Amino acid sequence: MIIKDRKFDTKNNHYIMGIVNITPDSFSDGGKYNNLEQALKRIEEMIAEGAHIIDIGGESTRPGHVRISDEEEIGRIMPLLKAIKERFDIPVSLDTYKPGVVKAAIGYIDLVNDVHGLKYDPEMAHIIAANNLSVCIMHNRDNQDYDDFWNDLKSDLKESLAIAKAAGIPDERIMLDGGVGFPKDYNQNLITLNRTDELVEWGYPVLIATSKKGFIGQITGNPVDKRTAGTVATTVFGAMKGASFFRVHDVKENSDALRVTKAILNESID
Repeated sequence: MIIKDRKFDTKNNHYIMGIVNITPDSFSDGGKYNNLEQALKRIEEMIAEGAHIIDIGGESTRPGHVRISDEEEIGRIMPLLKAIKERFDIPVSLDTYKPGVVKAAIGYIDLVNDVHGLKYDPEMAHIIAANNLSVCIMHNRDNQDYDDFWNDLKSDLKESLAIAKAAGIPDERIMLDGGVGFPKDYNQNLITLNRTDELVEWGYPVLIATSKKGFIGQITGNPVDKRTAGTVATTVFGAMKGASFFRVHDVKENSDALRVTKAILNESID
């Protein structure tokens, strides 16, 4: 996998994507990093804790979120993106599905984390390809009207991959995300995570993006701020199923868990 000018060895290593949402309403960290210096401090902490990529979100995509305009989203993200570029040498992912927002951020981002899998606007795939960006293609639907959930999910992702290929996005710049929570019921979320290995078999790196999500609360009974341990469990499980990237709020805990998991799987420490 290539992101920015860096090659990620997804066959042999695991990589952490640290989440920084500069939104007032994200389900876990909404409002915590609206201040530029607070956000930069958190990014510095994440890098020290082992983050390999920073994922910036300017609009919440939680269930029931309110869509904001391109202009408002751009106004939220650009000061932080510019500051990251000045201060840190780390690949930056932008969590957006809007081509206009990506256009505004060209030169400051390296990967587009598209929660609509390139299907929201046909222009998105072409902008990504034209600017040599990488992409995370996430599974998503506007409803839960599945005939055969798992086969429908795979069919939907194949449609997204066809869009990427038609636009000229090279395979080495694509990762996949099964889209836990978008929109899926409790059992569908478990199926998506449990069958990660089937997506890995397609030959693309797979991202696990389960951090503090609702199904963890359903299992444990814990509120959002008490779901770190549950998230770590999904990270370890995902790694054992062959996933390569892990989008998390709590970098240190998940990074440590991945190091231990890799040591056990390899029966050695690098």
